Amino acid sequence: MKPFDICIAYVSWKNTGKRRPVLLLSKENGYAEVFRITSRYDGKSDAIKARYFAINDWQQVGLAKPSYIDTMTPVEISENLISPPIGNLTENDKRRLLEFLNAVFEGRNQL
Repeated sequence: MKPFDICIAYVSWKNTGKRRPVLLLSKENGYAEVFRITSRYDGKSDAIKARYFAINDWQQVGLAKPSYIDTMTPVEISENLISPPIGNLTENDKRRLLEFLNAVFEGRNQL
């Protein structure tokens, strides 16, 4: 596994969790840092939508439907909870994601 891989992982929160697509950011010492990927966008608040990155080439990376990377909070999970990669972000989406993250962090510094 390498950065920008799309994998399926068991992600938990509070008292529950589910298997979902994730974007691998990094891995070290048996743990991986990931962003969750979701297909749910409509119905979210404007604040949340502002932190969701639309994957343009979702079909090329093995996702079943239009999807978004939730950049609000990276999640750290054990590597043994992650499947082998189903795909890797396209060069176009990688470039767009890095630009998106730079813009989000620049905006945060101006608050």
